[in-house]
Amino acid sequence: MTVERWGVHELTLTGPADGNPFADVEFRVAYRYRNRVLTVDGFYDGDGMYRARFSPDREGEWSYVTSSSAPELDGHRGTLLCIPPGPGNHGPVRVRGAHHFAYADGSRYDCIGTTCYHWTYQSKDLQELTLASLRSAPFDKVRMCLLPTDGMRPERTPFAGSTPGSVDVSRFDPAFFADFEARVADLLSLGIQADLILFHPYDRGVWGFDRMTAAEDAAYLRYVVARLAAYRNVWWSLSNEYDFNREKTIADWDRLLQLVQRYDPYQRLRSIHNGTKMYEVFTPYDFGKPWITHQSVQHWDGAEVAAWRACPKPVVIDEIGYEGNAGRRWGNLTADEMVHRFWQGMTAGGYVGHGESFVDRETRAWISVGGRLYGESPARIAFLRSVFAELPRGRDGEVDASRCVLHYLGDRQPSAVELDLPLGDPFRFELIDTRTLTVTPVAGSYSGSCRIPLPTHPYLALRGTR
Repeated sequence: MTVERWGVHELTLTGPADGNPFADVEFRVAYRYRNRVLTVDGFYDGDGMYRARFSPDREGEWSYVTSSSAPELDGHRGTLLCIPPGPGNHGPVRVRGAHHFAYADGSRYDCIGTTCYHWTYQSKDLQELTLASLRSAPFDKVRMCLLPTDGMRPERTPFAGSTPGSVDVSRFDPAFFADFEARVADLLSLGIQADLILFHPYDRGVWGFDRMTAAEDAAYLRYVVARLAAYRNVWWSLSNEYDFNREKTIADWDRLLQLVQRYDPYQRLRSIHNGTKMYEVFTPYDFGKPWITHQSVQHWDGAEVAAWRACPKPVVIDEIGYEGNAGRRWGNLTADEMVHRFWQGMTAGGYVGHGESFVDRETRAWISVGGRLYGESPARIAFLRSVFAELPRGRDGEVDASRCVLHYLGDRQPSAVELDLPLGDPFRFELIDTRTLTVTPVAGSYSGSCRIPLPTHPYLALRGTR
């Protein structure tokens, strides 16, 4: 059997179906390439079927052997041939340097995401519409939840049962996961990362998923990682707004993050996301802890990125507010304000995520159900993405300051800006209008301390190159 590098090899075996195979049967597969061994957890997929998924990261022949508490699943051996990656397969995203990302093959990764919490819980037609919207949007990451909220009544949940009060959290629903991982694969085909939110505080005891026991939490994480970690576009977000969950402590979140780290043989990107009472309380997790790969932040001010970069991990403001007309302060930004916050955060060396919450449109709020994008910000964010794609960068992912200067002027409208440029060969500048999406050359060349005249309107940026 052949599988491309960073693709998925799936092994399927038949085993016991009596009792509770989700809890009673241990099943693992050890994959070997020369002297390197990666062991993955297998999982029960219903009807007596057991599967294990593996993503090889080296080209050549791999061998494997199974081990299990069930004799029918123990001692199976085989080989697979890992071939070069196909077109569009750049491998998983990894941290590059201290504050940036790149694909495993070294290709640039922009990390311009969007939030679409429960799009996989919607009708098939709406899911297809969401994928069509993403196909023409500038986003390369989607934040999405596995668990329903208190007000939702879906046909299926990750666990056996779909009625509050009658769900068996010791058993999982293979049909739910088959649908969910098909959507993850759809995102992969579009070149989009799936940032999977494993817990959230919006259950409020209705389903009971927010207050499972430590053993139930661990079994859930192990099953999810076994099923989904082999997809190279998967990221783990342990929780959305973790600090709004009153059932778990920081020690609990530490333990659960370490479990994901232990269960995941590929060490996909891992973080946890804070809530905030806007303009009042901001309680981020301690991202310096070794089991965190990047900072996933909710905050309204992109300029704060400069301070958060004191922690040597990438800063991603996954929630900076939403373009829309929702009644809450976080959900009624204008396109101007939304894009302004993007430029603030990204020129400071971080990454920013999009959201949209128009509540009176045909497909309701994008952040909740997906569907159509109605705002003006995606087109402007696509323009921003094209600007940042052209910046020269060093091996650590930082903009090469010896070759390029990017200065964002924000929502002010000065008639000129004073800059201190590196001495040596002069810089030639372009004026970037983030509203009209135009790039215009600035007359003359500049070096050292200089003053550059500007038209008097807001949301401009200057890009200088030697």
